[in-house]
Parts: sequence; C-alpha cells; structure tokens
Amino acid sequence: MTVVLVVEDEPLIRMDLASMIEDAGIDVIEACNADDAIAILEVRKDITIVFTDIEMPGSMDGLKLAFAVRDRWPPVSIIIASGRLRPEPHEMPPHVQFLRKPHDEVVVMEAIRKAA
Repeated sequence: MTVVLVVEDEPLIRMDLASMIEDAGIDVIEACNADDAIAILEVRKDITIVFTDIEMPGSMDGLKLAFAVRDRWPPVSIIIASGRLRPEPHEMPPHVQFLRKPHDEVVVMEAIRKAA
C-alpha cells in the first residue's frame, strides 16, 4: 500500500497536490513544513513516499528534509519539487526524483508510480 506524505508550505498547492494524488486512490498525509514531516514520520510507519517542496520555512528546507529522510528512513522514496530552484544531482540524496513546478498531474502520477 502506498502512502504519500506531501510536504508543502503553501496551503493551496498542498491541497491541490493531495487531491490529485488521492483522486488516483492513494492515501495522502499532509505536512506544512519539514519539522511537521519529521514528527509525522516518527509515528507513522506506513509512509512509503515523501513528496516535498524545497523552499519552506522552519528548521530545514526540503533538501535537508530529503537527506534526513534518506538517513533515518532509507526505504522511503523521495520526490523533490521546486518552481525556482534546480538542484544538481550531487545536492540531493541518491535515488531522488526532481519535478518542476507547477505540478503537472501526469508527471506527478508517473513519479509516484515510479517511486512506489
């Protein structure tokens, strides 16, 4: 069973992305920043994919979150998205997918299928 944790500080973008994924029959949990995401990951053992924005307020951005997830929860797949930044492969953990914003439903769902 696939469970996606969507980490996005912009409420409308987060809700749209969550709805898009839920409409495909996939369970979604939402977090507004990396700190909330870590707290959720610590108690929810069923999360299989973290889909995170890069630029967020809080103690860490999406790239730091991706490294934390890779370190603490290695089996969890990671998808990183941004409309402004384009990290180089060496700036991301191994085996991470990067998507450009705005979110295209076909591209998002293909990334989730690949990550599942």
